[in-house]
Amino acid sequence: MRRLTSFAFRRKAALIAAAALGSLVVTSCGGDVSRDSIRAVGSSTVYPFAKLIAESFSLSNPDYKSPLIEQTGTGGGMQLFCQGVGADTPDMANASRRMKVSEFEKCQANGVTDIIELQVGLDGIAFASARGGIELNLSPRIVYEALAARPYGGEQTNETWADVDPSLPDEPILVYGPPSTSGTRDALKELVLEVGCDTDPAMKRLKEEDPDEHRAVCTEVRSDGAYSDQGEQDNLIVQKIESNPRTVGLFGFSYLDKNADKVQGLPMNGVDPTYDNIASFAYPGARPLYIYVKKAHMRAIPGLDLYLEEWVKNWSSDGPLAKIGLVASPADEMAANAAKVSERLTMTREDLTGEVAVAPEEAPDA
Repeated sequence: MRRLTSFAFRRKAALIAAAALGSLVVTSCGGDVSRDSIRAVGSSTVYPFAKLIAESFSLSNPDYKSPLIEQTGTGGGMQLFCQGVGADTPDMANASRRMKVSEFEKCQANGVTDIIELQVGLDGIAFASARGGIELNLSPRIVYEALAARPYGGEQTNETWADVDPSLPDEPILVYGPPSTSGTRDALKELVLEVGCDTDPAMKRLKEEDPDEHRAVCTEVRSDGAYSDQGEQDNLIVQKIESNPRTVGLFGFSYLDKNADKVQGLPMNGVDPTYDNIASFAYPGARPLYIYVKKAHMRAIPGLDLYLEEWVKNWSSDGPLAKIGLVASPADEMAANAAKVSERLTMTREDLTGEVAVAPEEAPDA
């Protein structure tokens, strides 16, 4: 056997030491299982990008085990992520919408106190139909009136698109989309349904008078079959609308881009869901994508820091992620998030709420 060079020997020893330390530290963090590979859970929209980064990481770092990436939906991923620290909990959560304040507080209560938030790029929630299928010029109002359980607080009686708007086809409303645990569903509520609901002045007043009722009226999706939950299976939605040209699908832009030979994007407010329109936020369904990382696990799980660096290397507009549908963030946003990786900067509650933290000595007297 050939003798290792001094550099190679030191590198091998460092990797072994890091793996041993990682298993020890994570086990002592509260878990009862040691682990020496990266584990991420969460969004099905972020999944293909995270898988590409995992493959790139493995090629660049063959001495480390391949990361495990699981599709649980954004909401399900956040629940797992916020359970605590330790080897029996995931290191990262992929998310197709920003962490909620309630999720942040749950994390804090369970000891997940230092979280690194990274915006890895942009995406759009895209409505689509089969190539040559139904043509719809949508708007938030149209989508809301078609899919709301109680449009403007009344009974849902719309059965066809023409019932919603006479300019649309007289075809049954049937939309295949994600489940309630999905970040895409959350984005649908925030970016489309609520916007459409608030075109009614009475709903704007309701938002001030009774926020909980407003949320229910404006974001609850009908359950009579017009909206069909397909689970965390965006590829299944593509197959469904491809087989029935009278139906509509809802998924992330990356799945539209990936299947452009099978499906066509439907415009929103006259704007098509394209890379450029999402990058400029001209398309109403444009949204950021995120990953959340436990800083404590970066000291414990071998290669987690390198995995994050792999995101930074690949998220530019001319990088591998853009080639599979990720829309690059603006340059200043990419730089700010790259700094979070290099400096391991953690988020605060104020980052989520937009509130200004008040230092104890500046707090008003009781």
